[in-house]
Amino acid sequence: MSEPSAIEDARTFVTLGEWRAALESLDGLEGSSAEGLELRAQAAYGLGDLDGCVDAWEALHALQLEQDNRLEAARAAAMIALYLMMDTGLMSPVRGWLGKADRLLDGESQGPVHAVIAMVRTYERFMCGDMATAKEQSELAIDLGERLGVLPAVVIGRTASARITIFNGDVEQGLAMLDEVGALLMTGEVDALTTGMMYCEIICAAQGLMMHDRAQEWTEVMERWRHGAAFGGINGRCRVHRAELLRMSGTCDLAEEEALAACDELRPWMRREFGWPLAELGNIRLRRGDLAGAEEAFLAAHSHAWSPQPGLALVRLAQGDTAGAGALIADAIAHPIDIPSKERPPFGDLRLAPLLDAQTEIAFAASDVGTAEHAALALRTIADSYPSRSLDACAELADARVAVMQGDHLRAIRAASGAMAAWMEIGAPYEAAAARLVLADALTLAGKPEAAAMEWQAARSAFAAFGATGQAERAVRLASGDPPARLSVARTDVAVFRCDGDTRTVSFAGLTALVHDLKGFRYIERLLADPDREFHVLDLVAVETGASQVGHPHGGSAHGSAEAGLPVLDEQARQAYQRRLVEVDDDIAEATLMNDLGRLDLAQRDRDYLIAELTHAVGLAGRHRLVGSTSERARTSVTRSIRYALDRLAQHHPALATHLQHGVQTGTYCVYRSDPLASVRWQI
Repeated sequence: MSEPSAIEDARTFVTLGEWRAALESLDGLEGSSAEGLELRAQAAYGLGDLDGCVDAWEALHALQLEQDNRLEAARAAAMIALYLMMDTGLMSPVRGWLGKADRLLDGESQGPVHAVIAMVRTYERFMCGDMATAKEQSELAIDLGERLGVLPAVVIGRTASARITIFNGDVEQGLAMLDEVGALLMTGEVDALTTGMMYCEIICAAQGLMMHDRAQEWTEVMERWRHGAAFGGINGRCRVHRAELLRMSGTCDLAEEEALAACDELRPWMRREFGWPLAELGNIRLRRGDLAGAEEAFLAAHSHAWSPQPGLALVRLAQGDTAGAGALIADAIAHPIDIPSKERPPFGDLRLAPLLDAQTEIAFAASDVGTAEHAALALRTIADSYPSRSLDACAELADARVAVMQGDHLRAIRAASGAMAAWMEIGAPYEAAAARLVLADALTLAGKPEAAAMEWQAARSAFAAFGATGQAERAVRLASGDPPARLSVARTDVAVFRCDGDTRTVSFAGLTALVHDLKGFRYIERLLADPDREFHVLDLVAVETGASQVGHPHGGSAHGSAEAGLPVLDEQARQAYQRRLVEVDDDIAEATLMNDLGRLDLAQRDRDYLIAELTHAVGLAGRHRLVGSTSERARTSVTRSIRYALDRLAQHHPALATHLQHGVQTGTYCVYRSDPLASVRWQI
């Protein structure tokens, strides 16, 4: 096929969104033309190949330099900066490519490329917390975009200006500006990539203010738009927003399904910001009571340099480690992670609101009135500075917790009732049920046990309907007068978990039941037979299937064999990371020369992240690490089997199911942790 014909076909396929067909058309070309490389970049991005997209833009930049087309070389450099900023979160390479574009444009009159540079630099400064310069660049992007006909620069500049206005405390004006941007996006005049990214920005701004009703409205708009229009990572970003809203409205099953789909879709695009969907997955699992799964997701988010807080601290609280939870949340508030992000407020008081909300909950559980008072006051200050119904409800509930600890039942009842009513009006049943628990404490303090029992019952029903089984069980225990800690088995000397054919006899806490045997029960049986010993999931699978004997959990067993899988980073990605590392080192050198300590700190964090990613991708003796391997598939299968078995067990023996849900920990290594306060001898 001739080059003009191949280019024409590729152009048509890109217009239709048929990315693979576009790449196949271009693969037949012997050489590389400027238009062919740009089409290749667009098609690669649409197909989920971020590194291939950036490679094509870099090749175009080199080609334009070779042909002494300085304006076009500068445009290619600006586009590289744009794509790196959108999906890697690495600001040092972004600054490096913007600097190259600036040097190429030295002495040139202002043109469209200057508008593109201004819009990219706007968000580079915004994500790094330099709001003053971001404001200046946004105004420049708007001015140049309007004068030179660069609509993306106008839209992105206006969006950034609106978010900066909100951060400066003028919430009403900032939201009005965002509504104007949204109205423009809805006309269909803006290109798909800019439209998707700015819809995401509008929703993120609402989420940062905890304005879930506004976020819901714009998520529905984005959801209607994305079908047939969105490409690249936009679909996945929309899924994260849907998961966030389902975490508020329920059910947990639907929310987790959406979050998992978002992780799958965003994996090819996001680098550092992949921690965003992982953290959301952790939040959802925490609510449904899957503490092991929540912890796994939060730690994975942390490995991507994304803050796992307050979620991880709340996991520790749910696990009974109140002191550990308090230490984690206090450290997160004192030393918030300053990582560039479009998805969450990167700087300022707004990012502290969820942390302070969690700190009051943890302090309440620990009866630490001093910490709770301090956190509640700080939360009230933020709520007053950024008017939002949800922020106000958080501040009211925090005050209610403090009032309960201080013995002021009248104030506690008033504040908890207000928070509960607000969350119900917003449409957040989980939050409303949590407020009911505090209201029940206040009513108990006031000597009204019947009214407290009604709130506990209402909370239990709401949690159960939402899919928050752990919280529902807690509400039942509170209503029955049991302590809020996990169920004690101190009275139990012998428990039975024996299988006869396809029927299993279970006996615990004075109750015996017969249940149909399941694969998950056979995994649990092996763990109960050897309490506190960690078993690799491949060992459990091998024993359950009769494939082999179990070896030591950390070596010499079934999991020691070679596993098939995909590299954590393929060769193209490794080379891209190494190029980014060179760019970061250049940024560090320039920041050092200019004595710019803030820039130097951010650049050093970029470098640490890249080195960690490259190190993680290489195993012993330089072997590439794998994902999608036998261990990973086994971990998923074993976790699901155990979870399903315990859900079935709860229908026949709730006490035993609850005990095992707390005692059995799943993951790559599984274990049954015995209760240090009880002596249970299992008959298997």
